[in-house]
Amino acid sequence: MNKAVVLAGGMGTRMLPATNNINKHLLPVYSSEGAVPMIHYPIKTLVKSGVDEILIISSREHCGKIIENLGDGKEFNANFTYKIQDTSKGAIGIAGALKLCKVFTGKDSFAVILGDNFFEDNFEQEFKNFQKTNKWASIFIKEVENPNQFGVFSDGYIEEKPEVPKSKFAVTGMYLYTNHVYDVTKNIKPSGRGELEITDVNNHYCKKDSIQVNTINGFWGDMGTPESMIKTQEFIKNEHYTLFGE
Repeated sequence: MNKAVVLAGGMGTRMLPATNNINKHLLPVYSSEGAVPMIHYPIKTLVKSGVDEILIISSREHCGKIIENLGDGKEFNANFTYKIQDTSKGAIGIAGALKLCKVFTGKDSFAVILGDNFFEDNFEQEFKNFQKTNKWASIFIKEVENPNQFGVFSDGYIEEKPEVPKSKFAVTGMYLYTNHVYDVTKNIKPSGRGELEITDVNNHYCKKDSIQVNTINGFWGDMGTPESMIKTQEFIKNEHYTLFGE
């Protein structure tokens, strides 16, 4: 699998007021080489997992700055393509953003990663294995202490931010799909908050027994809140994690 999509849109409301005038995914995050934009870390995960063709989706307001920062991808040993997600009528959700990827991915399987997610591990083997299975989707779960803040995987189903979680396994912000996903997104209806939810896409595959579930061993951080950003930066610093190091 050599294609992937980085989702770097959204409103960044959980990081206000820092995101009043800047895309969340360009906020500085600690690295051993100095501060780097948040989005560098998920891109690193993809490249170390064997991806070299990356589509980056951002909002109309911030796409220019993201392009200015990331360029054509040479710095990352990859080729970057960009697409604008028009949020002028409000956020359309992760599943809505997937509808913008079809021309880029074509008939190929591809990875999707959220631009605020940090993974210690690389997933080269999981990416390769997915193409050998008969599954249409793959999710990555991690045991956490605060599962009620995430989608929770339990008994073959995902429950979004449950008050009483049935397990401690959070669904992280990385997914693998075949091109069948575009048939699924056609039929997804907006949720109560008016978005096309990726959980609905993944639960479609759960019901069909067509999803692969991978458990993450290493550190995972969702840097979408100040608290989780601090926790992630502490890991990077204390474990001497390097952006492109082995």
